[in-house]
Amino acid sequence: MILESQQDKARNKLLKKLISSVMKDGFQHLRMDDIAKSMFVSRATMYKYFSSKEEVIEGVVRIFIDYLDKMEDRMKEDDEKWFGIWFQKLFEQSVNLVGKISDVFLKDLQAVYPDLYDNLKSTLNKREEMTIEFYQDGKEKGIFNLINEKFILLQDDILLREIIDMKYLLYNQMSIEQVLYDYYQFKKIQLFKAEKLSIVDDSNMNPIIDHLVEKFNRSL
Repeated sequence: MILESQQDKARNKLLKKLISSVMKDGFQHLRMDDIAKSMFVSRATMYKYFSSKEEVIEGVVRIFIDYLDKMEDRMKEDDEKWFGIWFQKLFEQSVNLVGKISDVFLKDLQAVYPDLYDNLKSTLNKREEMTIEFYQDGKEKGIFNLINEKFILLQDDILLREIIDMKYLLYNQMSIEQVLYDYYQFKKIQLFKAEKLSIVDDSNMNPIIDHLVEKFNRSL
């Protein structure tokens, strides 16, 4: 089991090196030689872990599905503090996902590997349904403001995608750290009723934002 775990870890490390290029340009044009170059390994090393292009793309899809599945079905807690904790969990996941699963990748996936496409879309849809249910539950319990929860999802997809773009950061002379913290505060004030803001412990976000900033800087 230890050997299997090490094998999976090595595979995922190689796949993560590939993600940015396949999300930017798709993968239909890629040959196995191109994939090895993007992974910064030789063909021989790549074939130790992947026997085909389909296996590579299946691995990329599995990384995203596993990540989405880590957000287990939310327990409906009576303790209001859990709404603050889940808000922060969803914020972190939204930042990690935005811009990562591109339209060009989904288009290629649907055309070449429709079963993988269906699996990924099903998981994304489940995550969206869970998020909407969370917002609706908060409104019913008088914790969240009465705003359209679908607008919140759209806001993450459009506004968040825009403000973490390097062009936006450079033009406005802002750091990624400042943008993430400002957006977090913006969403918190937007979502929670004024008298419920105290249930959100902002100190929990400092290490999360530090980690997100580190990942962002590594991707440059």
